[in-house]
Amino acid sequence: MSARVFDPIRLDLEAFATDAAVVGGTWPLSQLRRLAAATIAGAEIGVVDEITWNARGERRKARAGDGQVWLHLHVGAQMALECQRCLKPVVVPIEVDRSFLFVAGEEAAAQLDAESDDDVLALSRAYDLRELIEDELLLALPIVPRHEHCPEPLRLPPDDVIAEPEPSPFAALAALKRGGTLN
Repeated sequence: MSARVFDPIRLDLEAFATDAAVVGGTWPLSQLRRLAAATIAGAEIGVVDEITWNARGERRKARAGDGQVWLHLHVGAQMALECQRCLKPVVVPIEVDRSFLFVAGEEAAAQLDAESDDDVLALSRAYDLRELIEDELLLALPIVPRHEHCPEPLRLPPDDVIAEPEPSPFAALAALKRGGTLN
């Protein structure tokens, strides 16, 4: 009996978990369009333009039924993002290490997800692992990417460029309330 070959783009999760199979590899960032859009295009800072991933299936015993279908996912990437301080490219390592419980049907997944600390998703016969990996990497991106120490000092505008703040309209109302007049 030969081992089954599993396609990560059309993954049969039940068979994958039953076989306790493992798949992994690399994908170019260009195959994950939403994630590629979050990066700085053409940043020449030595970033590997690949996502490295590994997935392992597991079937756990349950009190009733055939057991639970689990997927364990590990993903690593080096992303070129824009530093929010200096606006230059910054390389940010992203690691995702998550486990997912798969159940039959969207309703059951939504109900169990609300009640459980585990990540619960709906089971399907042909699951696109690449979409799940892209979603998880997007969720793992830092909200404010930045260098620990920016490569160039930040430049402030000259003093003559900094404008005086406009007077607050509320200050004018306060003056009227005290019996003053508007200028």
